Amino acid sequence: MAKKVSMQDIADHLNISKNSVSQALSGKPGVSPSTRKKIEETAKQLGYQYKRTPAKSEVKGTGNIGLIASDFAFSMQSFFGKIYLSVEKEATNKGLNILIQSVSNEAKENLTLPSFIENKQVDGVLILSHISTEYINKVIETGIPTVTIDHHHPLIQADAILTNNRFAAYTAVKHLIDLGHEKIAFVGDTRYSPSYQERLEGYLLAFQEHELEVDQDMIFSSVEENENNVRDLVDMVEAQPTAWFCVNDGLGFFVQSALQQKGLRVPDDVSVCSFDNGQLSRLANPKITTMDIDLELYGRKAIEQLVWRMEHTDDPITELLLPAKLLKRESTSKVNK
Repeated sequence: MAKKVSMQDIADHLNISKNSVSQALSGKPGVSPSTRKKIEETAKQLGYQYKRTPAKSEVKGTGNIGLIASDFAFSMQSFFGKIYLSVEKEATNKGLNILIQSVSNEAKENLTLPSFIENKQVDGVLILSHISTEYINKVIETGIPTVTIDHHHPLIQADAILTNNRFAAYTAVKHLIDLGHEKIAFVGDTRYSPSYQERLEGYLLAFQEHELEVDQDMIFSSVEENENNVRDLVDMVEAQPTAWFCVNDGLGFFVQSALQQKGLRVPDDVSVCSFDNGQLSRLANPKITTMDIDLELYGRKAIEQLVWRMEHTDDPITELLLPAKLLKRESTSKVNK
């Protein structure tokens, strides 16, 4: 007796997810017309029996989506590279093709959009990280459904996939407070990104909830991610903090190096905690305690939201906050009184 054909057989035959097969054969949105047709043809070819339901709200158009980011964002391969790989994998599962373009400083200043956006050769656009508010709004003005990844702004009316920066920073600073630290420095450039401003708010919330007084002299909120700047900062601090909270791993790495060059031992004399769980936090000696972001989840949720947005163009915008997890490493320990 011949084996009954299943949805998984069709998925394996086409090298796509079973979920995409189910969406296509049940008439649900979430797959491109070309993929839906391919799935239906394969089901017929393999002899899979199903009751065809017309798609209520198919993604009409090209079957392409665009992914754009600044030259700088694309250069940060350890962070955004992982998000991109996840986006690519999830898009393939949905039967969507990705068109990619890096946005140069010149294109940003001149508000020059990629040709595939200008000519509407994509059904949706993902914008990875910050370009500029004006540039992102010019993309949105084309009417193409748009989702931003790891960036939002009050003047940008688009769906966004974000880290829950406030709660994550709160968790990191609470970890330091639980170790007995009260003199905790904040380091970051809040002008650069809303994410860093939100991490400062999380820092302040941790102090407030633990009824600790905030020392404004320990908040360094305009420090660019530059080794010399950080070394000068560490050298000029008069009242030495017992711990440093840095808004990303690059700053954490520079702060820890500068403290060590000053003759301070990490974590015996001073603790360091950072954010992102990037390569620098793992290369540092000692390895730096940090907040870990699930970059694969970022990509998956971005595609899910974009496909949903292409089907629900008139619904209110949605911002999805993803959690971050504390990774305790050797750079933090109880305060040395």
